[in-house]
Formats: sequence, structure tokens, C-alpha cells
Amino acid sequence: MTEGTTSAAAEGADTLTRLEQEGEIAADYLEGLLDIADLDGDIDMDVEADRAAVSIVSDTSGRDLQKLVGRDGEVLEALQELTRLAVHRETGDRSRLMLDIAGYRAQKRAELSELGAKAAAEVRSSGEPVKMKPMTPFERKVVHDAVKAAGLRSESEGEEPQRFVVVLPA
Repeated sequence: MTEGTTSAAAEGADTLTRLEQEGEIAADYLEGLLDIADLDGDIDMDVEADRAAVSIVSDTSGRDLQKLVGRDGEVLEALQELTRLAVHRETGDRSRLMLDIAGYRAQKRAELSELGAKAAAEVRSSGEPVKMKPMTPFERKVVHDAVKAAGLRSESEGEEPQRFVVVLPA
């Protein structure tokens, strides 16, 4: 191994350790929240795409956890920001942690990937750009990824909370 390879491997291990630490801090914070709210749920931690991913899942129907998702994921978004702040308070570093509750984001990701692929197909057949409805940053990221996978490009336009994706011809 060369010196550059060794340092790159060490840097990757350091990043993984840091992300795992973020997950642990987030899990502790969320366990406290679940205790306060008297809700049952298990916490799963992972590292996906260079960010910590924490999920709250339930063995039961998960109806109680739906309270933590809220209408259109609004409560989930707020909890994610609070969890990121808790991680920031402990580490001093900005967190890009992704929170999922009761599989809401996983289901939403699948729906948005399909929506992005359909928009890409429409642009490919018409040759005209397609403007999509306003979306959250998470939703836009999923659509951008789906459009890229379809071989086209996309941009975000507008100001929050009315920011939207435009799918462009190749």
C-alpha cells in the first residue's frame, strides 16, 4: 500500500466512525423522546450514502408512530431537524442524518423515484422541460437521483417552501 492509499483508508474509517457516533447520539435522543411520548418503537441505525440513517420501527401496526410522522411527513421533518441539532450539540459538527419513522421515508422514496422516472420519460418523448410540484429537500433529492439514473438532468428552482424540480432534456 502506498502512503496515499493508507491515508485514504484511514480517512474512510474515520468518516464511518464519525457517522456511527452520530447514529448513536441520535438513537439516544430518540429513545428519550419515545419514553417521554410513551410510544413503543425500536431504533435501527445504519450508514447510507455518506450519512447516518436512523429509523424508528415498530413490531405492532405502527399507528402510534404515525403521530411522529404527521401529515405529509411534517412532524418527521421537524423531528429530523431536532435530532440533527442534538447531534450537533454533542459533536460540534453539522449533521446530515436522515430519520425515517414507520417506513414513511422508504415508501416515499419509492413513490418519488417512480415519479422522477415518469417525468424523465415524458421529457425524453416530448423534448420539453417538465416542472414538478414544490417539494421538500428530501423529495427533490430523490427525484434528482431518479432523473440522473434515467440519463437526464434536472435542476431545482424557486424559493423555499415553493422550491421545485425541473427535468431537462439531455
